[in-house]
Formats: sequence, structure tokens, C-alpha cells
Amino acid sequence: MANVGEIQPQQAANIREFTTAMRQLKERSGLTYRQIEKRAAEHGEVLARSTLADVLGGKVAPRPELVAAFVRVCGDGERVSEWLEARERAVSGGGSQADSADSETEAGAPTQRTRRGMRQRRVPALLLGIAVVSLGVATVWGTGIVGEPGGSGGGGGEAPATSGKRAVPPRGPVEIRPALADNLCLTDGHAEGYDSLVAVQRPCQDVAPQETELVPAAGDTFLVQWYHPDHGRGCLHVVTARAGAALLEPWEDCAKTSRFHLEPAASGGGGQYVLRVADGGCVAISGSAKSAGAPAVRQPCDGSAAQVFFLSPAT
Repeated sequence: MANVGEIQPQQAANIREFTTAMRQLKERSGLTYRQIEKRAAEHGEVLARSTLADVLGGKVAPRPELVAAFVRVCGDGERVSEWLEARERAVSGGGSQADSADSETEAGAPTQRTRRGMRQRRVPALLLGIAVVSLGVATVWGTGIVGEPGGSGGGGGEAPATSGKRAVPPRGPVEIRPALADNLCLTDGHAEGYDSLVAVQRPCQDVAPQETELVPAAGDTFLVQWYHPDHGRGCLHVVTARAGAALLEPWEDCAKTSRFHLEPAASGGGGQYVLRVADGGCVAISGSAKSAGAPAVRQPCDGSAAQVFFLSPAT
């Protein structure tokens, strides 16, 4: 690994700056989360992808043993003690990384927050200030918390968005990439103003360890199923808001979740598809956004590029 010495963790004034140094070390190593986990295991150490992703994403502060394993795997093992001393100074130096990950929530010591990664505060309104229509109850993925399901509307008066043909989903883990931002993948994340995990677009290299699979359901429909080692399995369900906006939220009970049709896009581009919700509407990226973190929503099908996705086996 070249120029590792240029990374100076001892200069970190707080945990946020220390985490930045860790991200730089990962980038210099050229290793993926999956490769880091595998190499750590080969040396008898535990370095879970999900935990490391939370640390480098600024969600939790790293415990000393995680830092040591991470630094060794990423090729800077001669400076483990230096990294650990820098961590101690950063933790005691103040600053904010989710208030130093709520102080008591450190990676490697799971609490309710790290296990659930979900709803921990009351939020007065849904995304865009729209309240969710309450028509029943369901368990949100990985939380054990009662959620609010959406209605079945949202599909009326739609323009043709597909070629009219049905496609067969590939088997096994897949990547669903928005056509407007094909360096991003549809995966779990948080939408502004809504605490539960929902479908958002994020860099594909940051998706692990969460996996997406299209599971056949009734007729020619399928479920969009997620698997995460921390949360288990869950399937996406449309949660409808009063003004017609809708997010895609993972629920543990897949029998109660939305069904989808996979259809080649009318544009005819190779490998381009539309995800049509069985009870109306199409999956789209909110606001046709090209930036990471934009949520997926259900909209009336209109054939726009925001409703087109590339689909390929996960690598």
C-alpha cells in the first residue's frame, strides 16, 4: 500500500476527524468491506462488514480492538499503537460524530441502537411534511416496532412506462442501479424526516453487507427482499402518504408486503427495467435526484428516466 505514512491519525482533534483518517486508510488499501472482513477472519480476528460500515459512515465510534484489526488488515500494522493512542485522544477531545456515537454506542459493543439501526426518536411528520395514512399495523424490518402500512392507490391515470412485456428476475443477489445515477445502488438508508430504514440510492461499494434479491411471488410478480446480518430478512412495502408520495419500507412479514412486476423499459435500452408496483404505480427516485441518499418512491408510471433501473447480478 503506497504512501500510508501520509495519513496522520494523531492529528485528529475529535472522533469525526479520526474516522476520516480511517476512511483514508481504507481508500489507500483498495480493499472492499467484504475483503477486509475476509482478511481479518484469515488472521483470527472479527471485523464485520456491517460494523465497519457503521464506523466509517459516522454512525458509531470504533472500539480499540476494531481499530487495531482494521489497521492491520489495511496494511499499516506497524503503527497500531499510534492509531490506538490517536483514538483515545480523539474520543476525549470532544467534537461530534452523532455525539461521539452517543458515547455509549461503540462499534463492537452492540446496543439497541446498533442492532436495530432504526427508530429512536419521535418525528412529527413524514418526508415532505406528509403524515402517513394509518390503515393497520406491521412490524418494521429489524425493529420490532409497530409501523403504519400504506394504501393501495397511486396507480391511476398512468402513461405507458414499459414495453408491456414481463421480464424474469435473475436469481440470487442483485444490484438495482438507477439509470440516472448508475454508480449508485438501491439499498437501505434513511430519508429526511423519517426514522425507519427505507430504500435509497447509495454508492454500490457501500451496500455490503446488505443484499437484495428478487423473490418470485404469486403469478408473475416478485418481492424485493433484503437481507442484512443485523436485521435479518425483510421485504419492501409501499408506505403511502396522504399527498400521494410513498416510500419503500422493509417489513419483516413478507406475506404482507408489496408485489412488483419487472418490465423492460420502453426506451429499449439494454438491461433497463421498470419496477411496476402490482397495485399501481412505478418505483422512481424522488425528484429525479442523482445524488446519494435520495429515496425511492412510488409514483404514477410516466416513462421518465427516474423510473428506469439497471438490473444485474451482484458482484
